[in-house]
Amino acid sequence: MIERVLTALLAVQRQSWEQGVAAQAALDLGRTDLAALLAEAAVTRQSADGRLGTVADETGSVNGAACGEAVLRAGFTDAARRQLDWLAHGAPRAADGTLYHLLDGREMWADTVYMVVPFLARSGRTDLAVQQVEGHRQRLCRDGRYAAIWSEETGSLRRADLWGGGNGWVVAGIARALRAAPSLPLAGHAREVLDACLALRRPDGLFHDVLDDPATFVETNAAQMFAYAALTGVADGWLPRSYAQVGRDLLAAATARVDGSGWVRGACGSPSFDRSGTSAEAQAFHLLATAARDRL
Repeated sequence: MIERVLTALLAVQRQSWEQGVAAQAALDLGRTDLAALLAEAAVTRQSADGRLGTVADETGSVNGAACGEAVLRAGFTDAARRQLDWLAHGAPRAADGTLYHLLDGREMWADTVYMVVPFLARSGRTDLAVQQVEGHRQRLCRDGRYAAIWSEETGSLRRADLWGGGNGWVVAGIARALRAAPSLPLAGHAREVLDACLALRRPDGLFHDVLDDPATFVETNAAQMFAYAALTGVADGWLPRSYAQVGRDLLAAATARVDGSGWVRGACGSPSFDRSGTSAEAQAFHLLATAARDRL
């Protein structure tokens, strides 16, 4: 099944962040050869301002940083430095330093936590990693769960939905950052978000696309993202051992929706991410969660 899921992932047309999570999955599977190839492709498409993996219609300011870990570990140090310089100095941001998700809009998205925090941590900029989590937490987090989008323009939530994928990006991003920098003071917040989201789990082990809205479709990838965070937290020692079975159960529920071709079905689907379908991140997180389980 792993080979089928990986093959389907490599068949997906990928945007910058999708290239990044694909490379991370390759790294965690021990496929450093594949990760290096994916990293080189991201460097080939690095924009003049330093954003990795940029494609023609890329409007994101932060998504390319998801490629940064693989680029750094493959030895493309100048390309990684340019990506880091963009995050530290060039990217648009609010007065408190919190990064905007888009080049042309003053918005903070939950997704950004995953895109930038692991790379910042691995690059030694733990100060910026903590700053980004805190800035997004203050704007988006309520009762331990994250809304999807904040507008700095209006000072209010533009999308208040508790999107499962957005919460998954947050906990998975912190989990990955803690692998690179275990001393980061973020484990407690990751556990808080994970617990709050798990409270909304369906009896079948999955979640609705909007966690607290049963009218939205049953979605697969949030379970994989939460599984990755739970299993990684146990493997790295910042979550109690009891979360290992939680992670295994979440992954098993998602695995039941993998078809014979290796597609993770029922994910929040690309390219619009507003309906059930397939996506590169769903493929990647199946592999990431499986690799985290195997670390145990």
